Amino acid sequence: MAAPGNSPIAIAFEGISGTGSIPTPVLLAGMLRASEKVSDLIFSPGRPPQVEIHGQLTAVEISGSSVLSADDTRRIAADLIGTNKQAINTLREQGSCDVSYGLPGMARFRVNVFIQRGSCAIVMRVIPTVIPTFSSLRLPAQLEETAKVRNGIILVTGGTGSGKSSTLAALIDRINSDHCYHVLTVEDPIEFLHKHKKSTVHQRELHSDVPNFTMALRAALRQAPRVIMVGEIRDRETLDILLEAAENGHLVLSSMNTVDAAKTVERIVGTFAVTEQHSVRERLAKTFRYIVAQRLIPRCDGGDRIAVVEILKSNSRTRDCVEQGERPGRTLLDAIKASESEGMQHFDGEIAKLVRSGLVDLETGLCFASNATVLGQELAR
Repeated sequence: MAAPGNSPIAIAFEGISGTGSIPTPVLLAGMLRASEKVSDLIFSPGRPPQVEIHGQLTAVEISGSSVLSADDTRRIAADLIGTNKQAINTLREQGSCDVSYGLPGMARFRVNVFIQRGSCAIVMRVIPTVIPTFSSLRLPAQLEETAKVRNGIILVTGGTGSGKSSTLAALIDRINSDHCYHVLTVEDPIEFLHKHKKSTVHQRELHSDVPNFTMALRAALRQAPRVIMVGEIRDRETLDILLEAAENGHLVLSSMNTVDAAKTVERIVGTFAVTEQHSVRERLAKTFRYIVAQRLIPRCDGGDRIAVVEILKSNSRTRDCVEQGERPGRTLLDAIKASESEGMQHFDGEIAKLVRSGLVDLETGLCFASNATVLGQELAR
């Protein structure tokens, strides 16, 4: 529902009455004009079209119709999917599908169409046409060092909507600008479109260019890339191939839906059978270079959310924690705190700085903390 206190945004389409009469591209363009800060578009039967701004949903009132019908959302979904037969089959068989969609000159979208209560619902993530930079995303300056890494694994992690794709795009763009490499991406779907700069960038989309991640990655090992980017790690087989690629000297970039660096290591190790986990720890310890975890936190003044970043970097202590597992006094968090001079930082330390500076209120800071009790005690001092 709309955020408390948010008034619906009215959009008039002259000469058109009823949502079903509005061409989908025109509807999307109108919704984007609701604000420069729209991050998502949402279509659900029984609700008006909605946009997400600064993490809050706001209804968009369309001339002649305030509520979408099941027929409306089905028509919009059909327009977005188009002739993508693989996506249509996936929607029928699995109940959801992912596609990309573009409005020339305005934006691209990562689209998820899914079935709920027997009808279609749609969530569209807005992907800017301009590739972001580290500075435009207000990421820590030390993260620019990731573009100088020559091999191994760099993971960007966080919850849905935390900015992982934008950070990976900024990293690829910096590599593209600074190095003469062959960069190969495998995405579901393709989000940011990278032009060739110093590097040559090939982007493969699942279903459109290749049937599955496994085939794409096996082929990638024969296509001489210096850099391999996989939009998201979803299964054991993908992980195994990416570890192999890193061991063979490639630079591997990817993302995972994990809340912090320690949980990322746990997720990776836990994906494999118990009998394989010691070996996986050894492989990961040797190949990981950075694990960058992100959270977006609302500001006190209601402006843009602030990216809070945890940075785990490979050094002797962090590699030991990954290889041997965490134990009292030898956790990844302990290693990060002991290595701040090397550019590492942890969530609660960064949140404490924001609360003390007045950019984030105490309640919000504690809500987003990894350990609210410890953070509260720290701020009380």
